[in-house]
Amino acid sequence: MRHVPDAERRARLAVRHGLHPAHRLPDPVAVTRAMTVLHATEPSTVHLSVQARADGVTAAAVDAALYDSRAVVKQLAMRRTLFVFSRDLLPAAWGSASARVAEQERRKIAANVVAAGLAGDGEAWLEEAREEVFAVLGDSDGLSAADIREAVPMLDVKVGTSSTSKWGAPIPIAPRVLNWLGARADIVRGANTGHWRISRPAWARMKHWLGEPAVPLPEAEGYAGLARRWLWTFGPGTEADLVWWLGATKGAVRRALADVGAVQVSLDTGGVGWLLADDLEPVADPGRWAALLPVLDPTTMGWRGRGFHLDADDTPHLYDTNGNGGTTAWLDGRIVGAWVQDEVGTVRTLLRRPVDPEGQALLDAEAARLTAWLDGVRITNVYASLLMKSARLP
Repeated sequence: MRHVPDAERRARLAVRHGLHPAHRLPDPVAVTRAMTVLHATEPSTVHLSVQARADGVTAAAVDAALYDSRAVVKQLAMRRTLFVFSRDLLPAAWGSASARVAEQERRKIAANVVAAGLAGDGEAWLEEAREEVFAVLGDSDGLSAADIREAVPMLDVKVGTSSTSKWGAPIPIAPRVLNWLGARADIVRGANTGHWRISRPAWARMKHWLGEPAVPLPEAEGYAGLARRWLWTFGPGTEADLVWWLGATKGAVRRALADVGAVQVSLDTGGVGWLLADDLEPVADPGRWAALLPVLDPTTMGWRGRGFHLDADDTPHLYDTNGNGGTTAWLDGRIVGAWVQDEVGTVRTLLRRPVDPEGQALLDAEAARLTAWLDGVRITNVYASLLMKSARLP
């Protein structure tokens, strides 16, 4: 069994993720493919994840890949999370992780519809809502959720759920139905009608948006496709890492690992990791580097076990209790802190411990690079870590 030390895992991260300056990537599509997916829960994350890995790529170029060429597409998938996929990987998600989310959402919404007295048959109500949304969208380039709700009155209602607000108030059903249809690949978040840092999507039929029907892969083949891409991006990783990342069962993950012919390797933790059979050659240390990554960046969210790049004492300062990561400052493959912006948009790093002068210079250079790229645009975050919240900037 080949041994992959933590130092090599950090070297793989630097090279595969396009974070070392010598390994930067050319465009948003290349970044998306290299990272398997980009997190899109916070809309600015997509653009900032590309910025960190590609020189000279503007926010407009990211928008063009999303909404003009449509080479990358937003899709609800693993762990009921919104991601950006390259088009070639979408069928794998549609047949596996997205289908799992869609089924979970279907059951919940149908039960809530019956409990709220909207219909005696929740499944039939959902099918009617689906057909109504299809009829309204037609072959248009998209309508806002508000427009859809106005055109489909049956969606303009609120229902109670098992996870309503802390005050127990019912919540609107329209966003949940649209998310369900999105997970099914019936519809898609199309053009964004707001600034790139704000999510105001126009929903469109998936087949219209892509110019072809959405054809999912069979479930097992889909999970294998996602696992293969994940192993190349994040490997070596453990079974627990992949179960967490996919939001799947252990059985599905074990079958996927077998289907792709993954090979066991030993790790410094004493545990077992997995690599693709044609990816066993050592990856050399590319040299020193620094990176400033956004909230929920795919590198920050790639593994459940983060010991090889994060001190355990730092975890509660950089991640919430659900494992959502805030902004991160990386030096030589380890998270050393976070970053924030001051009132005029200048990026500042917040370090958990001192770093050497050369490392500080690398971090300062990345802060200047990001400040210039943002050009005065200030980012607000839902998932702000304790370290980010602790900032006291003038």
